Amino acid sequence: MKLSLYMPNFRDEVTVKEIVDLTLLAEDLDFDSVWTLDRIVVPASSDVGEMQCPFGNAPGQPHSLPVSSKGSFLHGLPLVPYLAALTKKIRLGTSIIVTSYRAPGILAAELATIDNLSNGRLNVGVGAGWMPEEFAVANASHIYAKKGRHMVETIEVMKGVWTQEHFEYEGQFASFEKCGFGKKPVQKNPHPPIFMGGIARPDLTAKRINKYDLKGWIGSHNMPEDITKWRAEISAEFNKMETSRTVDDLTLCTMTPFAITDERSEQTPLMGTVQQVTDNLKRFKEVGLTMPILWPPFSGTPVSKTMDDLNRLKNDIMPKVNEA
Repeated sequence: MKLSLYMPNFRDEVTVKEIVDLTLLAEDLDFDSVWTLDRIVVPASSDVGEMQCPFGNAPGQPHSLPVSSKGSFLHGLPLVPYLAALTKKIRLGTSIIVTSYRAPGILAAELATIDNLSNGRLNVGVGAGWMPEEFAVANASHIYAKKGRHMVETIEVMKGVWTQEHFEYEGQFASFEKCGFGKKPVQKNPHPPIFMGGIARPDLTAKRINKYDLKGWIGSHNMPEDITKWRAEISAEFNKMETSRTVDDLTLCTMTPFAITDERSEQTPLMGTVQQVTDNLKRFKEVGLTMPILWPPFSGTPVSKTMDDLNRLKNDIMPKVNEA
């Protein structure tokens, strides 16, 4: 099992130094990757629980975000090339890039440059997004009802821009004549790995993974039984296709809150005592989770505490998980 860290760039208060310190520690601890969060705005309506959709568009969640509209958060995508310049080996990505907020051709070209700046260490996470207020700020309200199609077109454009000397495209959201887009990515296997966020439709997820040769899937706040269920459903869809892809080929990730506590906690699988975190990581490993993306809490946990927890995880907990 690999380890990955979700940067707490989306907080009421966070400094660039804190993000850098966490990234450098993750590299020192031989984590596979760090990921930033792509959040463009916090609507004022969130502060009073009156957003149009619940958090993550998930049933039962509040109609608000866990960060104030007056919060001093950092935007995720611009952090990636900056962190790449300060590191040497750890992989970097944004989980996930909401494709509707960017023109597909521009996003593809800029990510190719970022892959060069990182010397081939870029992970590309893409998703359709969920917040109508944010779509409005991005001048993308007209895309909202068809945001899944926009994500698919973006994947097609990225793959074309990254692998072809000249590329042209005709789609619903991108349409341009044959062009050169500059420097190709360093990664040519055949291009930077693409991860897709979300699992609302396992059948559709499997089809997209197979059609576009995606590297993996990123879920959020999942339990071990969720991983078991979704592995089975994706595997069943693969079995219906004429494909050599299997669920074992995928890098399966989940973004999950992480903190080591003195008292037992039942909030999430990786928030609790050392024994709880150890036992639940063993369960995740047993059901086939490739890589937990550890998510420091939105508030109440100083970065210094998270750094201590990461050291304890690597030195005290993971040896026991790896022995299991």
